[in-house]
Amino acid sequence: MNFSAAIRRLSGVAPFVAVAAMLTASAASADSVCTVLADAGTGDVLVEQGVCDERVPPASTFKIPIALMGYDAGLLKDEHDPELPFKEGYADWVKSWRADTDPTVWMRDSVVWYSQQVTLSLGMQHFADYAAAFGYGNADVSGDAGKDNGLTRAWLSSSLRISPREQVDFLAQLVKEELPVSARAQEMTKAILPVATLSDGWTVRGKTGAGFASQPNGKPDRDRPIGWYVGWAEKDGRTIVFARMRQHSSRQKLTPGFGARDAMLKDLPGLLSGL
Repeated sequence: MNFSAAIRRLSGVAPFVAVAAMLTASAASADSVCTVLADAGTGDVLVEQGVCDERVPPASTFKIPIALMGYDAGLLKDEHDPELPFKEGYADWVKSWRADTDPTVWMRDSVVWYSQQVTLSLGMQHFADYAAAFGYGNADVSGDAGKDNGLTRAWLSSSLRISPREQVDFLAQLVKEELPVSARAQEMTKAILPVATLSDGWTVRGKTGAGFASQPNGKPDRDRPIGWYVGWAEKDGRTIVFARMRQHSSRQKLTPGFGARDAMLKDLPGLLSGL
């Protein structure tokens, strides 16, 4: 239904009230998109479009800090070690996850159970200490209230929240290797991130994420999915960190993280050309 037709349906309502009602409904149903780019070297924000200071669940973008934790703690060794076997009972709603997985495959295929094996091996104290040391969003890794599941659920539409601006600040520290973990942990984490090359010569490393907005009761609202794509672009010695976050107003056929990635990779050449 277009705007005019909808107004005609509200013919029994005063015109001003009818228009206000339609505008309110339209705003409530619209997707919310944030795009932020910053110079990794200076920290200067170069582009900011949309509302970028709202904290939402990081979903699988949190694999980046989990990798840092795992390498720093010695649980992860290099790009392919350890390779862990899939076991019955692990998260397996994606077919490709039902296989032995190493760090590179973990990051590429966004394998949830591999993340959970790393965090479970860390233990809650170390896990919470790392999140706090990183200054990662609200750093709340407690998980769902009363369920004691922070080690396996905190970042999955649960207690942990971060804004796009905070994602960019965190990534800038990673790019410059200024996070409070070993230099090797930061080098290895960067090495396993998926890579894309843009037509204008920029090399992009990034990570997708897909989660849900929250209902008033704090539970995930599966009718309002969230898609993330965060990372950085490098060219001629310059590095630009970025975050794209889209809060959808309805369920999506394409995984929201893939949608955010594809849209951002399409938009990046134009965004970067004027910087």
